Amino acid sequence: MIVLPSPAAGRPGQRVPDAGSAAPARVRHGGRAGVDDGAYRLVLCWSEQIDCVRTAGQARRERADGYRFLLPLDGELTLVQDGREARLRPGTGGLVTLAEPFRIGIASGHGPGPVRPQDGGRRDGSARAFVMTIPAREMDRRLRRPSPVATGLDLSAGLGRVVADMVRAVGEERRALSAAQFDAACDRITELLCVIVAERRRPAAPGHLAEVEAVVRRYVREHATEPGLTGAAVAQDLGWSLRQVQLALQHAGTTPRELIREERLRLVRDRLRNPQDRDVTITDLAHAAGFSSASALSTAFRRRFGVSPRELRHAAH
Repeated sequence: MIVLPSPAAGRPGQRVPDAGSAAPARVRHGGRAGVDDGAYRLVLCWSEQIDCVRTAGQARRERADGYRFLLPLDGELTLVQDGREARLRPGTGGLVTLAEPFRIGIASGHGPGPVRPQDGGRRDGSARAFVMTIPAREMDRRLRRPSPVATGLDLSAGLGRVVADMVRAVGEERRALSAAQFDAACDRITELLCVIVAERRRPAAPGHLAEVEAVVRRYVREHATEPGLTGAAVAQDLGWSLRQVQLALQHAGTTPRELIREERLRLVRDRLRNPQDRDVTITDLAHAAGFSSASALSTAFRRRFGVSPRELRHAAH
């Protein structure tokens, strides 16, 4: 049995200790390589057979409030949480909450092959899986409620395949990514993952509303810096009524005002992390992103990200 490390474990460029050091452990020729930049974490796990457990005691003591997204690459995962069990194979994925105990079993069903030093000692035939830790606020805010356990997510086609490909790409390029780039990529992955989870638990939107929502989101992202951007302005420019825009976004769990604020805050966050904008004042960033003042930006920014713009800039540089 392996007790999963806390989300703080595994720094960039550092190899996470072999799981065999945990006791009692049943691991052969296994290991983990990971990256931990900011709030997100992405770990590649491999072994012939692993039992990963988060106990009820850990859940109570650590009070973690995040999620883990599971993406099997080879072999098969057995996921158990909240009395439910699912078997995940390549092309599927699962989501578990760190607030509750769970067990993840990884078994490839193949015997051990020769050691591959170029892959950190992994043997041919061993199971592999990416495990992405996502802060609760990033999921719950987008879903407007704590996410349920989601198992059997289809990652073989459509948006699911896009998410799986992005996770693999970030994992493969982890050494070439800065902390800001890593967080930005994980933000996009989380945003798309929330779309998949949300669609599983709500009735399908009428075709017209779904189209309106997609167009509105793209328009707001492209015009977020305009000071006069409002729901009414968006509707007028796109040729729809404000009610149509409101209904489309309501079905997606948001409002025009919330969507505009979110895009502006993400724009400011990206610029705070960008070394090229290091000398731009917080006041100038606020005005450039459509906020009335630095104070208004700071209040909204702290409420959204838990830190002030100045604190985030200091941490990024």
